[in-house]
Amino acid sequence: MRKILNDMKILLTNNLQGPGGGEEVLRIAAPLFISQASETVMLFTDRLFLSKLGPVQMAATMGGGITSFMFSTFFIGLIGYSTAMVARNLGANRSGKCALVTTQSLIISLLAYPVILSCIPLVKFIFLKTVISPEQLKYQLPYFQILMFGSISILLRGSIGSFFSGIGKTRIIMIANVASMICNVGINYMLVFGKLGFPQLGIRGAAYGTVISGVIGLLILCIAYFSKSNVKQYSVMRCFRYSKALMKELIAIGYPAGLEFFLNHAGFTLMVTAFHSQGTVVASAITIAFNWDMVSFIPLTGVGIAVTSLVGRYIGAGDLQSAQRSAFSALKLALTYSVLLLIPFGFFAENMVNLFHPAEVSPGFNQIKELAEFMVRFIAFYIIADAILAVFSGALRGAGDTLWTMVISVSMHLMFATMAFLMFFVFGASARVTWVVIISMFMMFGPLIFLRYRSGHWKRKLVSFVPAEDEMVPAK
Repeated sequence: MRKILNDMKILLTNNLQGPGGGEEVLRIAAPLFISQASETVMLFTDRLFLSKLGPVQMAATMGGGITSFMFSTFFIGLIGYSTAMVARNLGANRSGKCALVTTQSLIISLLAYPVILSCIPLVKFIFLKTVISPEQLKYQLPYFQILMFGSISILLRGSIGSFFSGIGKTRIIMIANVASMICNVGINYMLVFGKLGFPQLGIRGAAYGTVISGVIGLLILCIAYFSKSNVKQYSVMRCFRYSKALMKELIAIGYPAGLEFFLNHAGFTLMVTAFHSQGTVVASAITIAFNWDMVSFIPLTGVGIAVTSLVGRYIGAGDLQSAQRSAFSALKLALTYSVLLLIPFGFFAENMVNLFHPAEVSPGFNQIKELAEFMVRFIAFYIIADAILAVFSGALRGAGDTLWTMVISVSMHLMFATMAFLMFFVFGASARVTWVVIISMFMMFGPLIFLRYRSGHWKRKLVSFVPAEDEMVPAK
């Protein structure tokens, strides 16, 4: 253990400049960090607005939102691996192949959409059979259905966004996401509360606002992707074709990431469902807690994407040392952010929870507030583990070690779901005790993913990308 801590100390004090240094990581990660923060703001404001209409509608947005997103996760994870493929081809001076990789992602997105829609009747049936209250389901079902129909924009944004993160132009993703966020907040405010002459649609308005803002973000990415300079540099128009070799590589190496994302989200959804089954007070409290948890975690996924891009690029260029340095430079950035968050989570939980107080006096909110404050304070205990998990998962994905990353991550989320159901339905534990047990379990997984990275096994199985000449599109 002492040797591990000493290694960490040495690596964390590396210089900031040069390949894989802090400056380069920050240049790539900062726009992605802001992009993911924008996504956080959109989800946060949806639930914040609806909390003013009552705790039931707020809880319904979480139940319907995470379930609808779950059916896109496999495909999002799969096409997200194109970030590493684009980065490696760019690092190996095969820029003409980058857009061809993106075309395969777009094909997968279009084929996935009808599959996702076909799941709507099944999920509606499952919702009706769960122990979630009928009052919550009244709002949750329409919210879920609208988001499912809008899922195509998420997939297409993921495909084109992976191209830009792979080539390092993350500022474009940032602009698209910030624009989506601004539109989302404005549209949702008008549709949820019925402002500026629009009808008051409540939770339906929140769903419509989310879909419309997602389409706006997609349009911005498309404008950048089909810009004259990008088309010329990456031969975009010549790359609109199916590539058997690249599709095979994307599916063969990307499916563990997709499966991981799906199983993770399925486990998370089951865990949330277990909490929601305990009544309105627990359902509302866990929704508030996870709303603030997003503030700590989702921006870190931007750092993870940046690590995947840089590690993939340096491995493609044969520079293993810079690939490793990128990971630890990103860790410094992630830890700095996480440490700063310890203050509000530890000392201002009451103020954070009070933001979700309903507009009208609600006697039941005092119970919700008390439980939510307890949950928010305990989030501070695993913020550091979040940072370690995000960075080294991203590094392992960039190196192609997606299978073990999947095994560790999926095991974690399924254990959470299993433990939640055992605690509630077998041991009859309270929501507080269950929350403490789950957080205690989570704190083990950050160090575990670091040990996998430190083992160096990923160096022995570096991905070899497809170099076939018949798949090459010369860059102009």
